[in-house]
Amino acid sequence: MSYLEPSEFVTKMVDSGESKIYMSTKDTVIRAYMAGAVLGLAAMFAITVTINTGNPLLGAVLFPVGFIMLYLMKFDLLTGVFTLVPLAWLDKRPGVTVGQILRNWGWVFIGNLGGALTVAFIMAFVMTYGFSIDGGAIAEKVSHIGESRTLGYQEHGLAGWLTIFMRGMLCNWMVSMGVVGAMISTSATGKVAAMWMPIMLFFYMGFEHSIVNMFLFPFSMIMGGEFTVSDYLIWNELPTVLGNLVGGLVFVALPLYYTHVRTSPNRKL
Repeated sequence: MSYLEPSEFVTKMVDSGESKIYMSTKDTVIRAYMAGAVLGLAAMFAITVTINTGNPLLGAVLFPVGFIMLYLMKFDLLTGVFTLVPLAWLDKRPGVTVGQILRNWGWVFIGNLGGALTVAFIMAFVMTYGFSIDGGAIAEKVSHIGESRTLGYQEHGLAGWLTIFMRGMLCNWMVSMGVVGAMISTSATGKVAAMWMPIMLFFYMGFEHSIVNMFLFPFSMIMGGEFTVSDYLIWNELPTVLGNLVGGLVFVALPLYYTHVRTSPNRKL
């Protein structure tokens, strides 16, 4: 009974994108900071569950709790604004410019990064008792993840870079389906169910999420991962961000907008 038709929730997508453009800088940064922090904690939780149980599927099943929390609190991820904000420009909402879109993306990126880095440092401090001991099995595992998902891609050159890019595309296809899915229902339980499935899928499949990586790779470096900041930026974060942008726009925002808002006349027999 709480289900909304696509023509209704896609209009909500456009409205949401417009509201984010006109949000104050302070609110944009705070909400983005909290989103990055919550998602970092969720990633740490899922990794811990996976390592302690030896069951990656269980970690993937539980990871969406972080995404759901930040969405219900109206915090913003870069992956979400990649999908929603351009729709306000496509819909020719008054005063919306490409410059305003880029401004929103920039502040959300900065906020997400700040929140993710904060949690990376706090978790590293907690796990090592103020850096006085090693982080144990979890820290060792995460350091290897960081190495394999930077230097491992680098070994394959351009093919490795394009692989990360495409994994970023696939990731935000699913993440944006979660964002949009939350709009198809007016009930909290309906929103949770609609978000859970695509987020679980992206995490279990090992797709690349730029904000999760803002936490994971700095944490990995603190825990002893043998790769550099430039390795992380060039061989993970940059192609992941670009892939997230393309995936959210091409696979979610544009198809929904052009078939449910800018519809074409029905074909005559």
